[in-house]
Amino acid sequence: MESAAARPRPVLTADAVLPEDAGRAALVARVHDPEAGGPCVAAVRGERVVDLTAVAPTVSDLLERDDAAEVVREADGGRAWRLDDLLGAPPGQGDVPRLLAPVDLQVVKAAGVTFARSLLERVIEERTGGDPAQAARVRERVVRLVGGRLDGIRPGSPEAAKVKELLLAEGLWSQYLEVGIGPDPEVFTKAPVLSAVGTGADIGVLRASVWNNPEPEAVLVVDSRGRVRGATLGNDVNLRDVEGRSALLLSRAKDNNASCAIGPFVRLLDDDFGIDAVRGLDIDLRVEGPDGYVLRGSSSLREISRDVLDLVSATYGAHHQYPDGFALFTGTLFAPTEDRRAPGEGFTHEYGDTVHISSPRLGALVNTVVPSEEAPPWTSGVGALMRSLARRGLL
Repeated sequence: MESAAARPRPVLTADAVLPEDAGRAALVARVHDPEAGGPCVAAVRGERVVDLTAVAPTVSDLLERDDAAEVVREADGGRAWRLDDLLGAPPGQGDVPRLLAPVDLQVVKAAGVTFARSLLERVIEERTGGDPAQAARVRERVVRLVGGRLDGIRPGSPEAAKVKELLLAEGLWSQYLEVGIGPDPEVFTKAPVLSAVGTGADIGVLRASVWNNPEPEAVLVVDSRGRVRGATLGNDVNLRDVEGRSALLLSRAKDNNASCAIGPFVRLLDDDFGIDAVRGLDIDLRVEGPDGYVLRGSSSLREISRDVLDLVSATYGAHHQYPDGFALFTGTLFAPTEDRRAPGEGFTHEYGDTVHISSPRLGALVNTVVPSEEAPPWTSGVGALMRSLARRGLL
């Protein structure tokens, strides 16, 4: 990657990030407000963002309320900000109000290998040991031998067991195929509580990585009782060379400074936007390089191999509880294979790339790629949040 010294910044506006039906949506935001001395829970009402922290000091608290959507639409608020002003704030600048990731105390979880197409790319990473130069050759063999055998397979079914037997005979069985079509999904902790960045922020890729890509995903926001209360967008940045060397390096591949973006807002479930609407979400991706390079892709939850509520059940239940709720990345269909730097090496990020992830009913999450080592450091954790709320008399 080239130096990140002089990278252009996207100019964001309310029109660019709001859902197309924002007037009917119950949208939750979080705002860093230096005047208040910390983060604020807020409702997005048109192009105004209204402080609701006095009603619900955290997003986690808000989503525990059965009337959360009504509160977001109608509750009296405190101060208000122009959405355009929040979007125009420089990334990481602490002395001006800006948007944060719209979740706070929720644990950030992720389900992996939930689409057949991206499942094959995980197998390819494993077979190449994370070497992008070998990807085209390995991809040809894997697709030829596996290909359509995975189409329409229900994970954990007798049909899936038969496919496993066939692939074992071909010497192609993989730990990724196990979680992709086996009975148990892959669910892991993507990022520490409060470490995710929001729209307009820098997103980080380890400097040592030479093969990586964005992962545009729908993110479910779930309360302490396991109820899906809302949805948003996320970028589960993937270091393909790192995870390809060993799945035991998943934490190094996935959990780095600024390596998790969520936003722009949580859209709460209501009569107009229910779980079936989530199941039908289409997610678009556009990557724009500082050199004029453009990559486009898309992902549809209609093609997911496990229902989104099955992923929630695999995360929450008698086996595991989340007292403050959790945010769950649902996986992606998107796995870019087109060459960028050299023939046969596929896609990888360059510093300064603008990653634009959007869905008509969720809005747009926009971030600029930088080295994780140069992204604004993560300095405000749970302790800082609790002290801030206590100072404001909100605890």
